[in-house]
Amino acid sequence: MPNAQSWPADHVERLPLDSLVPDARNARMHSDAQVAQIAASIREWGWTIPVLVDEQGTIIAGHGRVLAALKLGLTDVPVMTAKGWSDSQRRAYVIADNKLAENADWDRSMLRIELEGLTEEGFNLDLVGFSEVELTSLFLDREEGENDPNAEWAGMPGFEQEAAGFHHVVVHFSDQDGMDAFAQLVGQPVTKTVRYLWFPPVEPERVAGKVAYAAA
Repeated sequence: MPNAQSWPADHVERLPLDSLVPDARNARMHSDAQVAQIAASIREWGWTIPVLVDEQGTIIAGHGRVLAALKLGLTDVPVMTAKGWSDSQRRAYVIADNKLAENADWDRSMLRIELEGLTEEGFNLDLVGFSEVELTSLFLDREEGENDPNAEWAGMPGFEQEAAGFHHVVVHFSDQDGMDAFAQLVGQPVTKTVRYLWFPPVEPERVAGKVAYAAA
């Protein structure tokens, strides 16, 4: 465990945006829509999480916030520096900072109560980051199954995949936001390498020599 005396968060300073260098090997992508969401969040609450950089000023965590800062016309932002990290530690944290947050889940009942309360108080839910599709899904009455995608399959005859072969529907999207909304609706990742989606979701398995991708 790194020495607690040298934790990056122990010292935060404001640095010029033009002194921060984006990591050319950063695998995380930020769409224009997401950057706009982050910018809206900064306008509402101010800057709450410092950008993390290495000792050369290369960004380790906070690429999206830096893009949002540029969009807002900011000239300097809060920054903390990771000192004494090896190259492997720095590169690994670039991935871990994003992936570890994805591994959390929601208590949907509590989330619904909180969002309903904010709605009643007139708070703009666009600022919390959920898409319209996600909010619609969350607020539906699941007990009655109204517009519940899973309910659409109720009573459908089952079949063995090997015997029946592939049954598929081709869906086209006009933009990336539409594709992202669909992926959230069915609960499965949609990337350029994904050739099949299963609904309801199944574990990844090899069928007829082809790999079917689904969320675990």
